[in-house]
Amino acid sequence: MSRRRVSLKVQLGLGLAILLALSTWLLSALVMRGIERQQLHELERDLLQHSEIANLRVRQTYLLGERINDQRFLRLHGQELASNIGLLTGLPVIIYDMNGDAVGNALLSTTDIDVRETIAYALDGKIAYQSSRDTMDYLAPLQGAAGQMGVVQFHYSLADQQAFQQRIERLFWVTGLGVLLGGLLCGTLLSNRLAARIYRLRDAAGEIRKQRFLQRAPLPGRDELSELGESLYYMSRELERNMAAMEEEQRKLRLAVGKLQALERQQKQFIGNISHEFKTPLTSIKAYVDLLGMYSDDPALISEAQSHIGQEAERLQEMVEKVLYLSSLEKYEFEQEAEALDVSELLAELCGRMSGKASRHGLTIETSLAPAVIWADRESLIQIFINLLDNAIKYNEPGGTVAVSCASEGGNAVIRIADTGIGIPPEARERIFEPFFTVNKDRSRQSGGSGLGLALVRRLVASLQGEMTLADGEGPAERPGTVFSIQLPLQAARELLAKEENHDAT
Repeated sequence: MSRRRVSLKVQLGLGLAILLALSTWLLSALVMRGIERQQLHELERDLLQHSEIANLRVRQTYLLGERINDQRFLRLHGQELASNIGLLTGLPVIIYDMNGDAVGNALLSTTDIDVRETIAYALDGKIAYQSSRDTMDYLAPLQGAAGQMGVVQFHYSLADQQAFQQRIERLFWVTGLGVLLGGLLCGTLLSNRLAARIYRLRDAAGEIRKQRFLQRAPLPGRDELSELGESLYYMSRELERNMAAMEEEQRKLRLAVGKLQALERQQKQFIGNISHEFKTPLTSIKAYVDLLGMYSDDPALISEAQSHIGQEAERLQEMVEKVLYLSSLEKYEFEQEAEALDVSELLAELCGRMSGKASRHGLTIETSLAPAVIWADRESLIQIFINLLDNAIKYNEPGGTVAVSCASEGGNAVIRIADTGIGIPPEARERIFEPFFTVNKDRSRQSGGSGLGLALVRRLVASLQGEMTLADGEGPAERPGTVFSIQLPLQAARELLAKEENHDAT
């Protein structure tokens, strides 16, 4: 059984009517509630002033008369005080003593309202009031010379306030009815126009379903429905070229598969490189262990074996640490703890730490360090500079130098580490940052190089949002040297960049 279709015009009309009715009701309720609160606030303020006037009148009468007991004073002057306070405030007044008995009554008419519970509350030194249909009784403590001597009650008529509220309520009903009728009229005209435009879009979609593609946009104009009509038009045109798009997607899919296969090959190559690099020192260690088993009484062999085994073990340890560090960068890079660091101070400390190793190789370290504060992880910077300084020492020539400089240039801290070695051939520069790649494998084994240092440095520099470049030194042809340059954003530039990113995100 099919459901009965409800016209869009009817839905829009009913929705608009309900929205207008709810809006009018909510607005009237809020306004009426606000009026009631304001009237109550003003009434409480006026009655509080009247209670202060009553207390002032009682104190004046007490001080000017004979000094007697508070309760006796009220019984003697209660009626007089009630009449005077009623004249001053313009309200009916009743005065009670501390026993709750009326000692003065200036009501213009009798009332049947029972205020005994409210009097008990006021006799406890508190202000209280109770309301009936069109009146309010306000009770406040009367203070005497020795404390509270009684209670004063003001009888207030709420008829004027209620009449005002009724007039406002009637005004809301008349205005709301007019707004509802006018809104329905305007809404009907608008919904008819809107429904007609939607029906045209429906017809256009039906033509596309029948593969009769649109030759122009179904709706003129610049509103959302016109934009939807243009979208339908462009969609119909694109359907004609669907086969070409599918072929393009297939080509992209094949390209993605090829990239995945290349990544798989790189992974296998990486594992193969690790196995090969680990095999060489392990083979050397095993060979010396076998020799020690055969010639354990040869002191020269023992000394040589200890030296070589120690070197190979140190090389293995360095490779393991760097492989683990490279792996951790991929998984736990978010755990870096950034702080404000002066690069010049850190470089000075690390150059001092590496000066002993440079001296053993017959090298000197020259520094030219200017202050440059950046926001970075200290351990990452130490890894970067130690690896570059270590390479500059390992691949240098005896009697050479390692030049370290730091300066602020264009919002960046620029660090340059240059050596006076044989340099890096042009054909090797594209691969120098690949894991396990070394320019001279024999020399790398002699110096303990693993081919992981520069790969680690490049990853760390990228994680600090910096850039790293490689350039030739300025030495002679046989010893041109190598210069590594690192640019890291200064702290002020990084803060400005972060603000711009937050502003763009907002």
